[in-house]
Amino acid sequence: MSLGIYGSSTLTLDTKGRIVIPARYRELLRKSCEGEIAITKDPQYPALIIYPGKIWKEISQKFEVLGGLNQKVRSIQWKVLGNASVTEFEAVERMTILVPQILRDFAELAIKQQVALIGMGSKFELWNQENWDKKQSGLQIPGEDLIDDLPLTLEEIPF
Repeated sequence: MSLGIYGSSTLTLDTKGRIVIPARYRELLRKSCEGEIAITKDPQYPALIIYPGKIWKEISQKFEVLGGLNQKVRSIQWKVLGNASVTEFEAVERMTILVPQILRDFAELAIKQQVALIGMGSKFELWNQENWDKKQSGLQIPGEDLIDDLPLTLEEIPF
């Protein structure tokens, strides 16, 4: 399900580890957040995924019902569900999101540094600006984990 979250923005992580979501997404988020937003690790790249509450509920439920005996499935469950930070969020005046330290460390996001917020239809990706620029140039970045031969149950989840 696409919400129409598209485009990219260059933001700065403030001294408290927060980002401000651009106002152009306010109406889309008002309809899809349902009072919360989730931030978690990207399973393939050193980046973060930000889900509006409604989408997070759908994605997390799909992950929860998967069996945990397949190593690839379990690994991705740990990365996505086990590292999720779900917080209250209202699409109002200033839409700030606190990015927890453990997630900032994973994505190499530093205080007062630029980050790239990428709209991906129904979610955002949050990248270290330097890593995003490298990916846009077709380069590999440290920490990539491109998973081959995903079980079909995982391929069907739009994360």
